[in-house]
Amino acid sequence: MVNYKHNTIALVYDFDGTLTPQPMQEYTVLPEIGIKGKSFWTKVKKESERTKGEEILTYMRLMIEMSHREKFPVTPKSLKKLAKNIKFYPGVETYFKRISDYIHKKYNGNIKVRHYIISAGLREIIEGTIIAKNFHKIFASEYYFDEYQHAVFPNVIVNDTLKTQFLFRINKGVEDLNQSINKHTPYINRAIPFQNILYLGDGLTDVPCMTVTRQQGGYAIAVYKTRSQRGKKICKELLLAQRADFIAQADFRKNSELEKLIKLAVHNMAAGIEYGKESFSQWNKYRGKENNVNKKRKK
Repeated sequence: MVNYKHNTIALVYDFDGTLTPQPMQEYTVLPEIGIKGKSFWTKVKKESERTKGEEILTYMRLMIEMSHREKFPVTPKSLKKLAKNIKFYPGVETYFKRISDYIHKKYNGNIKVRHYIISAGLREIIEGTIIAKNFHKIFASEYYFDEYQHAVFPNVIVNDTLKTQFLFRINKGVEDLNQSINKHTPYINRAIPFQNILYLGDGLTDVPCMTVTRQQGGYAIAVYKTRSQRGKKICKELLLAQRADFIAQADFRKNSELEKLIKLAVHNMAAGIEYGKESFSQWNKYRGKENNVNKKRKK
């Protein structure tokens, strides 16, 4: 007898712009070294074009170089300490427990929920935030630190397209980065099927994740900052291009439009779980009978 495993829902979030109004670096390292956010990202863009380099690698390199010049040590301890300065969208700090409790109560504990982060930002900063305890796993860029705990080289990078590999890691249950996800995994053995995954992002950098999630049967919601006409325009374009199922203001407070849409997606996933459970039950039942018949025939 094989047990039904697909009763877990994964709520997956981008970080910068999705849970926070500004990139995490603008709350943490950049103020410490006296660099304005707009100036820094412009420099990253120009340097990336000059060197024909990858933008995430470029920003991580420039951050080390600028911090070194300003004699600010980029260490795990300093990054986690600065994380307290991050400002979140309304309701974010209470949202994760609230939605988890709602799902547990609504479905009598029969459906589990996991929260994940997939971010191009720095894992060391995210781990220092007040919301870090809510995540089953944080996939993000990170530095390699030398024996003095100083950042010297990128250890992991996460960009727009690389983000999608982490969706498959969640899907297959292969969450350690030193493990390959290329080996075929039968659907029945996958940890969380895509139809049980909801991805939340804020813009064009999330297009690959939104597209993959939806194409594989999951859901995507695009969020935008209140009063940001540009952000809303981008989200509308994602919706009309069928890259997102819904769009909403990045307001995570109780009974907000966004919370209602998240619950709607959860209800759809829960119905799919019930459907899958019943289908699996019949398959398991008749599979067992067929095996018994075959055994008798062989005798």
